[in-house]
Amino acid sequence: MRTAIPSVARKAAFALTVSAVLVTTACTGQSSSGAEDDASKETTINFWHAWSADSEVKAVKTLVAGFEKAHPNIHVNVVGNMTDDKINQALRTGGGKAPDVISSFTTNNVGKFCSSGALVDLNPFFKKSGVDPEKTFPAAMNEYTQFDGDRCAVPLLGDAYGLYYNKTAFEKAGITSPPKTWSEFEADAKQLTITQGSTYKQLGFMPNYHGWETTTEHYLGQFSPKYFDAGGKSNVAKDPAFKAAFTLQKKLVGDLGGYQKLEKFRATLGDEWGPKHPFQTGQVAMQLDGEWRLGMALDAKPGFEIGVAPLPVPDDQADQYGKGYITGTIAGIAANSTKQNAAWEFVKYITTDTDAVVGFSNDIHNVPSTLAALKSPKLKYDPRFKTFLDIAANPNSSSSPASINGGVYLATIQNFGYDYESGKVTDLDKGLADTAQQIDTDIAQAK
Repeated sequence: MRTAIPSVARKAAFALTVSAVLVTTACTGQSSSGAEDDASKETTINFWHAWSADSEVKAVKTLVAGFEKAHPNIHVNVVGNMTDDKINQALRTGGGKAPDVISSFTTNNVGKFCSSGALVDLNPFFKKSGVDPEKTFPAAMNEYTQFDGDRCAVPLLGDAYGLYYNKTAFEKAGITSPPKTWSEFEADAKQLTITQGSTYKQLGFMPNYHGWETTTEHYLGQFSPKYFDAGGKSNVAKDPAFKAAFTLQKKLVGDLGGYQKLEKFRATLGDEWGPKHPFQTGQVAMQLDGEWRLGMALDAKPGFEIGVAPLPVPDDQADQYGKGYITGTIAGIAANSTKQNAAWEFVKYITTDTDAVVGFSNDIHNVPSTLAALKSPKLKYDPRFKTFLDIAANPNSSSSPASINGGVYLATIQNFGYDYESGKVTDLDKGLADTAQQIDTDIAQAK
């Protein structure tokens, strides 16, 4: 698994500042002459990415080397450890050192990238190359790389969310298989919880939204909500999936000891990215997490057998068991680039060439981002990792849709979640209505 903080974790930290990051990119515009370069001639393009760990940087170099071998006339100048802040500044200013191709961990920014014109619409490039995105990429990844008909990004590996469970604890509790529905999950979480005085010796599951990856959007992914209606208005107060998800989480909090007791216990637990993660220490028996956790947990050498399964689904959606929440890294071409055709050759290679995607996935240990790569016999992985491959390929898996103001609407929903689980807000219907109104107001202001 990844040795650096995965895309979703960086995304969560970035969500509250996203509205300011791209607000000035509207002046970028799309270059009328940018796609007139001859990709068959000798040229050099700049590629900016966010990976920083030694193993990741090495993987990127291997990926680029494969492209340069296949396209000896196109040289790639690689600049790593680039945050979205730095990337967006460079996209605004342009110049010879600015990126021609960028990659970002923040899928929530796609709506801003597209609507601002910071990145070019790749639909004409796909059409010219005879590549059909809908037949190339998993449905959820295909969705989160476009906004309002503008496909300004393309998937570059992905993250899928599933359920990790302590098989040893399951056996001791007499549970023979991972839960498939939320009612089964709730029963297992209570059965796996062992209290010790005023705290816990073992907690079946940490349901609080401040927990490790137990965010509102990750819960909601299992309920398949429609975030916006056909007119672009928030559906939070109208789609029953939202009320069902918040009700489920609130009930879990109550059944497992209450918000205050859980928060007090959470404060004693280890860091999400260190070896003392509470799932890895056995303090929490089930964990909602991404594919990278498997490698991190195995590296921590836990004293129990790790099981991996899809997250449970609502009881009335039992036939959709196997789906999950999907996100990932994206790539795009700068609108200010004067080498867009050469840049496209690079983007096409790193995102659609099956062997390239498979090799990068093997090196980075993220989920492959094409349907062909997901089925490739060249993939190397722990057998348990296949759960995430299946989740990524599942047509019922989903992601959060792009918005003109990025992840602001998700932060608004998350903030409501904090208030509701803690008891600050007690009227769920009114809270959802207020949340929807705030989302609509924010989007109107962004436009």
